[in-house]
Amino acid sequence: MKARDPESPMRIRLSDERRVRVLESLKRYYADNFDEPLSDFRAEALLDFVIAELGPAVYNQGVRDACAALQGKLADLEGEVYEPERTARERGS
Repeated sequence: MKARDPESPMRIRLSDERRVRVLESLKRYYADNFDEPLSDFRAEALLDFVIAELGPAVYNQGVRDACAALQGKLADLEGEVYEPERTARERGS
């Protein structure tokens, strides 16, 4: 398999180890579901296409989901840490 170009304009990158695992998975899926094996060259081209076309949308959805989860936690922050103020009368002073 060819080495990845570190200067590639593709912003979403996989580690070398993850890339090898994903390529193996693609080739296994293709062999199990289609009539011919997927070559290393075609598997790499397919993976590059999927990352370029789907990667940004999936990544951005993950960022949106994380932001929404954090905003939900921040919205509840006041309820979690709010300490009601007591009057002098309530304090017994």
